[in-house]
Amino acid sequence: MKFKLDENLAERHCLALEAVGHDVSTVKRQGISGATDSELFSICRREERVLVTLDLDFSNVFEFPPEGTAGIVVLRARNLLIMTIDGLIENLIQALVSNDPIDSLWIVEHGRLRIHLNDER
Repeated sequence: MKFKLDENLAERHCLALEAVGHDVSTVKRQGISGATDSELFSICRREERVLVTLDLDFSNVFEFPPEGTAGIVVLRARNLLIMTIDGLIENLIQALVSNDPIDSLWIVEHGRLRIHLNDER
């Protein structure tokens, strides 16, 4: 699966996804740090990559509709401790074993995965 990690995630998160066979690009590696949310959403859509971010703005399905995208994954951390975010990435990796984020918004929380699907799916 192809992913784009937002600039609010670390290189180790990219490496964790790559270690289980995913194709991962990052905002930092691509040199698009500072891109607006709309620009990043368009880039991910064009590149057919699942956006993975800590930015809760992407959970607004009216502004960033997941339909027609590879998917949007918002990691919802109660705090920004490294262990918390690392745990959310691990939860994401586990969820990918039996789920596909295409056309959907995933909210990954500690011990919980909420999926907003396209109603037509």
